Amino acid sequence: MGEIKSALEIAMEKAAKLERATDEERLGWKYVPEGEKLAVRHLRQDCNLEVEITRHPEEVRRYIIQGAVGTLIRNINLPYSDSAKRANKLAMDGLKAIKSDKARVENVYSKIRRIFNHYAEQGEQQRKQAYAALKADFEAKVQQAVQQQLSLGAAVKIDVERQPEFQEQWRRVRAQLDSEYLRLLDEYTRELAAIP
Repeated sequence: MGEIKSALEIAMEKAAKLERATDEERLGWKYVPEGEKLAVRHLRQDCNLEVEITRHPEEVRRYIIQGAVGTLIRNINLPYSDSAKRANKLAMDGLKAIKSDKARVENVYSKIRRIFNHYAEQGEQQRKQAYAALKADFEAKVQQAVQQQLSLGAAVKIDVERQPEFQEQWRRVRAQLDSEYLRLLDEYTRELAAIP
């Protein structure tokens, strides 16, 4: 069994590691968050990332780019809504602006766009069909339960879409439908992260 350390001992070990940090690590600690902030500004205000990055000294730009790339990639998501589509466009535009191998970036973007198009077209149709099937099944079960409880022959109208159980089941079904899209998107964003 390992040695149990006090909070002071753990803090002292961390402080010792900080003292041994290289200049490169210290630059990363300082400028990667700066790049993350720039990326957030780009996503919110559509600022020009290339111009903002060139305002920093040459020796720290790679850390700024590293931080910006991470933030931009995390903001590429399935196009659930118009705001998600806008965020995707801004993130992808920002990445293309700061990546040096633009041809490889565009190659990955074409794969991502195919996922987005499929999600918007065939995926939307699948989601509608799954929703309708779930709703019909849920309505039948609720109707049967109500009739057994009340011993009535008449149908009682219940809005199942407002029921928490229905919403929870729909979230699970939707997550299952989206899982393959998300797996592919994750694969392509990792590919994007590896491009210089």
